[in-house]
Amino acid sequence: MSRKVYCTKLNKESEGLSFQPVPGDLGQRIYENVSMEAWQQWLSHQTMLINEKRLSLGNAEHRQYLTQQMELFFFGDGVDQPEGYTPPNE
Repeated sequence: MSRKVYCTKLNKESEGLSFQPVPGDLGQRIYENVSMEAWQQWLSHQTMLINEKRLSLGNAEHRQYLTQQMELFFFGDGVDQPEGYTPPNE
């Protein structure tokens, strides 16, 4: 049976993650407060950041930047967008 959480990103109850996606306190917060749907949104945004900003996961500074962006995505006021990015019309 799936686990339900009240997702802080989507502001609704939804299916939760089945495991802690990253280590540490941030990973625990995400596991307890983020839905599977919101996590998928983050993965898409993270991929865009990696590609557009030409980040390398082998670079510690780039990993730290992505971790900061992840926390802002779920629990902050917003995240970085690549220069010239225009969000799709909803």
